[in-house]
Amino acid sequence: MAVQISPSILSADFSRLADEATRVEGIADWLHVDVMDNHFVPNLTLGLPIVESLLKATSLPIDCHLMIESPDRWAPSYAEAGAGSVTIHAEAAKAPVRTLRAIRSAGARSGFALNPATPVDYYEDLLPEIDMLLVMTVEPGFGGQKFLDVVLPKLSRARALIEKHGGEVWLQVDGGVSAETIERCAEAGADVFVAGSAVYGAEDAAKAVHDLRALAAAAQQA
Repeated sequence: MAVQISPSILSADFSRLADEATRVEGIADWLHVDVMDNHFVPNLTLGLPIVESLLKATSLPIDCHLMIESPDRWAPSYAEAGAGSVTIHAEAAKAPVRTLRAIRSAGARSGFALNPATPVDYYEDLLPEIDMLLVMTVEPGFGGQKFLDVVLPKLSRARALIEKHGGEVWLQVDGGVSAETIERCAEAGADVFVAGSAVYGAEDAAKAVHDLRALAAAAQQA
């Protein structure tokens, strides 16, 4: 499992997003964009126009995480705009299979996210429709939250289900990922790591990405 790091611009300086994206170009694998609507989660952040602008400003592929009430309606638009990956939440999607297929048809990787309390086994049959499974290790809505160790067994279970089905599904972890927690996530089976404060709160964002990648890779090989 190759380690991939996806810095979250939720922790970046919103007044200079293009410059913030540039800080991690050439070292990060993705740029993670949290889309929140103040309905599914109690926060309002970026939407489709900002994603479209970022796509023009960075060479990094955009990893869109839709924490919104109507992902079935909006997710295909993010894929059509050029996002490389679009993730919808199990708790919000009314027609997940149709929406995941629409994301793929529009040219993006289909992502499926689970809140900390949402069991992964219930969605095992959806794995053929998913390119990336996202296990949240904080409650969605705000950056800078404390990592929830209680979710690690679910992360391990998700990895076991992916291997059982033999698919090439990436396993992403999002929430409180830092130098103190990334090794535990990698040991549990994650291979794609969203990091916000740990990257954009560092003086040298590129070095932070490098260091996180090294820690995760070492944990995988241990």
